[in-house]
Amino acid sequence: MTEKSSIKAIVVFDIDGVVRDVSGSYRRAIADTVEYFTTQAYRPIPLDIDQLKSEGVWNNDWEASQELIYRYFETQEQTREQLQLDYNAIVAFFQSRYRGPDPNNLTGYICNEPLLLQPSYLEQLTQAGIAWGFFSGATRTSANYVLEKRLGLQSPVLIAMEDAPGKPNPTGLFATVRLLENGIEQTSAIVYVGDTVADMYTIEKAQALDSSRTWVGVGVLPPHVQETSARSNAYGETLLAAGAVVVLSNVQELTPKQIQELVSSSA
Repeated sequence: MTEKSSIKAIVVFDIDGVVRDVSGSYRRAIADTVEYFTTQAYRPIPLDIDQLKSEGVWNNDWEASQELIYRYFETQEQTREQLQLDYNAIVAFFQSRYRGPDPNNLTGYICNEPLLLQPSYLEQLTQAGIAWGFFSGATRTSANYVLEKRLGLQSPVLIAMEDAPGKPNPTGLFATVRLLENGIEQTSAIVYVGDTVADMYTIEKAQALDSSRTWVGVGVLPPHVQETSARSNAYGETLLAAGAVVVLSNVQELTPKQIQELVSSSA
């Protein structure tokens, strides 16, 4: 084995669109919220949401909802100053759909999110000596629901919305890596797996701030773009243009062997 082929790697996963399919939950809640605050005049389709997200700065779905509402009213020749949207009201409505009306008893769209990976996949990484954790723009409650309740993980390493600035700011990615290293020898290669342009920009910003390591961005196609090959190809090209070194149709295609190959070729 050459030295390069056995580089130690850490893999950090985004959650939404990577670990769970949120097309019928977060994205449905965005559409519900925009429709409600435009008094049923406009309900964004998935492509509208993807186009907004491709700008790379709308990782927070509450802010994305507000932006889509603003943009609709701008087409009706109303200014943002005239509208004076109540951001807290937007968040509250969104949460009532996504979590359900009782924040302590989740009954909303979150309960029906299909899983995109199995615990056995993460066990494969562990057996290969690859440390792994999660950095997500989801709230801690939402992230822990899928990681602990649905996947059965025991206290996984997680940096969530409350813990760091939103992507593409790489602060949360650095924090996740520090938790995974936890005082042990610094790992030379970090792989971040995400499904949006903001995720890929996060890796690029991390590389710019810490060039002593190898940073690898891996794109994953969220399920809602895989309904047609044209959609899949266009979305994949967008992720590659934003910095992904490879785009996969499911996160579990990122095997320990492929991780080593990606890290070695990027080093």
